[in-house]
Amino acid sequence: MAERPPVKDWTTDFDHLDARWVADPFPIWDEMRSRCPIAHTDRFMGVYFPARYEDVRAVAYDTEHFSSRRVIVRETPPPRIPAPPITSDPPEHRPARMVLLPPFTPDAIAKLEPRAGALCNELIDAFAGRGACDGAVEYAQEIPTRLIAHMMDLPESDGELYRQWIKMVLQDGITDVNVAVQASGEMQHYFMGHVHERQGKPGDDLISYLANVEVKGEKLPIEAVIGSLRLLLIAGIDTTWSGIGSCLWHLAAHPEDRRRLVAEPHLLPTAIEEFLRAYAPVTMAREVVKETEINGCTFKPGQMVMLSFPAACRDPEMFPDADKVVIDRKQNRHAAFGLGIHRCIGSNLARMELTVAVREFLRRIPDFSLDGQVTWSEGTVRGPRKLPLRFQ
Repeated sequence: MAERPPVKDWTTDFDHLDARWVADPFPIWDEMRSRCPIAHTDRFMGVYFPARYEDVRAVAYDTEHFSSRRVIVRETPPPRIPAPPITSDPPEHRPARMVLLPPFTPDAIAKLEPRAGALCNELIDAFAGRGACDGAVEYAQEIPTRLIAHMMDLPESDGELYRQWIKMVLQDGITDVNVAVQASGEMQHYFMGHVHERQGKPGDDLISYLANVEVKGEKLPIEAVIGSLRLLLIAGIDTTWSGIGSCLWHLAAHPEDRRRLVAEPHLLPTAIEEFLRAYAPVTMAREVVKETEINGCTFKPGQMVMLSFPAACRDPEMFPDADKVVIDRKQNRHAAFGLGIHRCIGSNLARMELTVAVREFLRRIPDFSLDGQVTWSEGTVRGPRKLPLRFQ
């Protein structure tokens, strides 16, 4: 990424692409909460950043003043590329969301768990004998990529394509809109043929379901089908691999937690919830469409709001010892999967993937540590992109 003008004041000139923010945003959010709970920057054509849980919640639930038609903060706004339901506002939002719910129920996701477990062990088999691996590239990034391909009945080998598109949309495309538009066009072309094929010969997969499901007696327009598939590909992969990578990073950097989970595996579900809170990967965005005021801050139409669920999850007013990871935390109403009408549809899938990924890694490799420089992602989804690990 090109060198950017340095930030002089995080409350009036923040930049989420600044190297300090990318490496360790938590002290920055603490400063924002203490000095100016809703920060603002003129960068990116004007963006607000609420750092308190209650302010994030207020924006997330207010669909009258804040629109979801743009959900990523970019240097320049791209042409609107629908990805329903995440880019939909009421009243269009609810029908688009309801269509996607059946494939992501707890029962539907439970059927995928055996494949997820087998996949994790196939990946571990490839590096277990080396005594070292890149926990992000060789493990975390592969699991949701291949599992989404499995759900769509597409070649798992296409995962490299998916990684490329994710980087184009969520990282490179933030500062170069043409890259994001190119990725959208490539995904459109990729899915179009598969949708037409499954309309004529449906199978038991996600593309077939969306291509043939009926709403009020009519099939979805093909643009809506492809938009939803594009959403599932982008939103369902990078977020989860970031979460898995952050879990492994924490356990490598905090051996006392790793040893405790190995000794007390029944704590894993509680620990996963705490990792989700402490390392929530996803920051969404909203566009201000009507002037309003929250917590003394006036939001002006046309500007954007970074809806940082990770910052909300670190708010000490909501979570005691918010900056401390407590793997047996009892009360944990975290916002890692969002708040409001756009709460993550794939939360059951993500929880299962994180749980299985960490469980199998600890089972096969109970003793591991960091082995070099960790690289974190740039943009609005946070997780390790390079995670060198060593083990016995």
